[in-house]
Amino acid sequence: MLNENIKAIRKSKGLSQEELAVKLNVVRQTVSKWENGLSVPDSDMLISLSEAFETPVSVLLGETVSESKVDDLKAISEKLEVINLQLARRKTTRIKIIHWLLISLCAVIVVIFAVLFLLKSPYLGWDYNEPETAVMGTTFHAFEWLFVRAAPFILIGAIVGIVLTRKKG
Repeated sequence: MLNENIKAIRKSKGLSQEELAVKLNVVRQTVSKWENGLSVPDSDMLISLSEAFETPVSVLLGETVSESKVDDLKAISEKLEVINLQLARRKTTRIKIIHWLLISLCAVIVVIFAVLFLLKSPYLGWDYNEPETAVMGTTFHAFEWLFVRAAPFILIGAIVGIVLTRKKG
């Protein structure tokens, strides 16, 4: 009867054998032996068990205890609360990373614009009779043409993203 009560109360409190053993400063095998009826805790350990379970010793020694559904729901809700907190932290971290990536994207766009402005399209004065020069000049011109047309839209989108991901508070 004591062994069944220890097991039922432990489970109703949402504790594993290992967790209970840590609370009582014993090894897990000791808890297992108690629950399987292979040994019994001494009087001091019974008091420690009642304190760990927040249950009177008389209940431990008394009639069979059925597992409480309320305690099960409480344990499940506590575990769900921990999971929700972990997910919220991950989401916050993800938003911070996205925020700083968008800021970096804006900085890169501004730097590329500055470099293109300072270079003033030097490929326009190149001799395109050389095949390598012609390919490089065409590639550089295509990059500049696409960048100048697409970058403002990307920059605006990144700024909107920065505003939406900024820390509120």
